[in-house]
Amino acid sequence: MPDAGATDPSLSCAALLDRAPQRGAVIMRLRDSTLTGLLFASGLFTIGITIAIVGVLAYETLHFFGVVGHRLDEPATFVEFITGLEWTPLLGAQQVFGVWPLLTGTMMVALIAAMVALPIGLIVAVFLSEYAHPKVRAALKPILELLAGIPTVVYGFFALTVITPALQWISKAVQVPFTQTPFEQIEPAFGYFNSTSAGIAVGIMCLPMVSSLSEDALRAVPRSLRDGAFAMGGTRFDVSVRVVVPAALSGIIASFLLAIARAVGETMIVALAAGGLAQMAFGPTDAGEWVFRPHEGSQTMTAYMVQIFLGDAEFGSVEYYSSYAIGFTLFLMTLVLTLVGNWVLKRYREAYE
Repeated sequence: MPDAGATDPSLSCAALLDRAPQRGAVIMRLRDSTLTGLLFASGLFTIGITIAIVGVLAYETLHFFGVVGHRLDEPATFVEFITGLEWTPLLGAQQVFGVWPLLTGTMMVALIAAMVALPIGLIVAVFLSEYAHPKVRAALKPILELLAGIPTVVYGFFALTVITPALQWISKAVQVPFTQTPFEQIEPAFGYFNSTSAGIAVGIMCLPMVSSLSEDALRAVPRSLRDGAFAMGGTRFDVSVRVVVPAALSGIIASFLLAIARAVGETMIVALAAGGLAQMAFGPTDAGEWVFRPHEGSQTMTAYMVQIFLGDAEFGSVEYYSSYAIGFTLFLMTLVLTLVGNWVLKRYREAYE
């Protein structure tokens, strides 16, 4: 005799309705588990890539010093690398690997870039956050972000064709009152390749980073702080400079450090505008001391690495492995800046309810 429940449509519908939530819960758990696994795998992949990069740099750097790997003909010494004031790996019979000329050349360009990007970027951020009309802000923000999307090689050509001639013209104009020589015959103080031109171009490239991140930090300050300052009789300038900027100081400093790290690691601009590819050697000047000369060309750490991989050094030679030592030094510099930025964020961050 057939089961009465098997032929009753009402009971069949009730059973299906009871099973539907169970199937939905299983599908949701499966979807959540899949997404969690993908996110976890992505995180592991990122960590693995970072460890692989650091491992390759560290291993090849030790190979440069003759600690691991096959024996090089004349491996560099660690003391010579960190204390030497001369860098001549490709010229002459005696190779010298003192990192300080490359390090100081890099820091000189980064310093000039910071002098351009940090104050201008902060001023732009304060204007967009505290003074600009919403329509003006909506128009200027995309323009600033467009600067970040321009290829760095374009900035290099801009430095060579616009910034360098402008610096040469200004240096000649400054000399006019002190000489009887016609303007056309005055020798400009800035050479065709110079660190100032490269630093200004790098500063323009870093400007969107500083202004965007600083503006985000300024706009995160609660409106109540502004209203309280206005109630105490403060002007808009007083509120912006004495209340809003100090309250957003942690985010502003973090944007500064990120911009400096970006300037330190820049390659194509300094390779083109600072004459890094033309500098086969860079050594000490008077009395073996490095001199701050921003009007002359210089070789940075990144430009030297480009020069090596253009074919100036034989694969497997000590010159070839020196690029890895420079890369590891550059990695340590950016790591220190990142750690300092994180410390600043934790130390000076203010939480608002």
